[in-house]
Amino acid sequence: MPRVSEAHLAARREQIVEAATRCFIRNGFHQTSMQDVIKEAGLSVGAFYRYFSSKSELIRAIAEEKVGSILATLDQLLVQEPVPPLHQAFGELLTQIDANLAEDGPVRIAVQVWGEAAHDPAFAELVGGIYGRIRASATALAARARDAGQLGPEADPVAVAAVVVGLVQGYVIQRVLAGRVDRDTYLAGIEGLIGRYDARDAHEAS
Repeated sequence: MPRVSEAHLAARREQIVEAATRCFIRNGFHQTSMQDVIKEAGLSVGAFYRYFSSKSELIRAIAEEKVGSILATLDQLLVQEPVPPLHQAFGELLTQIDANLAEDGPVRIAVQVWGEAAHDPAFAELVGGIYGRIRASATALAARARDAGQLGPEADPVAVAAVVVGLVQGYVIQRVLAGRVDRDTYLAGIEGLIGRYDARDAHEAS
């Protein structure tokens, strides 16, 4: 029997992840069965279970793939020289979110995961791990921004990162649940806040 290539295995796994994403967005976690995903993916039961043994594994894979794109954006920002202005960093993050906000976009899964995390320890652990990674990257970015003079020397990168994560999550919630905010409007609000505090600090320093 010929050996299956790594590229084939990766493509088949992605096929399953995409099928599961569509099912979960369409019907929710609880109303979606493994059989639903298998049918959506167009695979045999045996082929499917070669890659995933449970719904939880699928959800974790989807969440990590989605957050991987956000982390990749943060990592790119971290290595830019000079460090980009914070409003530019926010703009790139929101652009990445918008790119994954189509009707079957994986960012929509995030809201379902957050809801489940409120009462399911396994989901809570998943969310905690994912956002721990995001906070770590955001903290590093805030530290670079402080060292570049974009933030006051007393700014706590951990505290700044907590606000960055909250603003990003708020954008996701408003886009998915309310649909009444767009990227440019949200960025204008962020820039207004940053500009206001910058002006205050400059006034106090004079």
